Amino acid sequence: MASTSEFSRTLSLLRKERGVSQRTAAGDLGISQALLSHYENGVREPGLGFVVKACDYYNVSADFILGRTLSREGSMLTSEEVLNAAEPGNILQGSVLATLQSKLLSGAMGVLFGLLGKLGDKRAINAAADYLGGAVYQLYRHLYRSAGANENYFALDSDDCAMDVSEADRKLAELRYVHALRDQAEQKAEFPDLSHDALAAAYPGRCQSMTQVLSTADARMNGLAEQ
Repeated sequence: MASTSEFSRTLSLLRKERGVSQRTAAGDLGISQALLSHYENGVREPGLGFVVKACDYYNVSADFILGRTLSREGSMLTSEEVLNAAEPGNILQGSVLATLQSKLLSGAMGVLFGLLGKLGDKRAINAAADYLGGAVYQLYRHLYRSAGANENYFALDSDDCAMDVSEADRKLAELRYVHALRDQAEQKAEFPDLSHDALAAAYPGRCQSMTQVLSTADARMNGLAEQ
């Protein structure tokens, strides 16, 4: 989880803010008081199903209750998404954090490609897809290698993959993307409105994901720049 201590603290504060006892909240949430106490004290980490119930019960976003945003109305994890994150038998895959990160990134990518679609430049769309696809390829290949799988599955030699080939591929894709956008600007193309209000109206729900992804990345890179 993003921060077990942050989740536990928020869960406890939300209950107290609502003015209900631990026994009452546990009953409303369908768990035992002992288990809720463990969640509120950080002794145990809940499953995704409980997080969704808690979000609905306290009327806050999953991002908020997991300590990833100060916005109570951010990206909600819906019942449909819980089912999509489940294996046969409704056994949740992975951790709550992995599901949340996937939701945030998929929401942000939805906004990005939605905006590029409005711009209508195929070069920019394809370059963005190449850049992101290359990043996924590299991350998956590291996972593949660490798992001891046979890398002959890939055409690219493992030594080349470990060098700067993937980085060069993403850099070239980024350059194609920048050039495509620059050409559009020089041709006085009509770019989509990128104001917060316009994005929130055009992409309800997903806009918060984009905001969170941008904020997290900006803070991380700003920290590196200040070192």
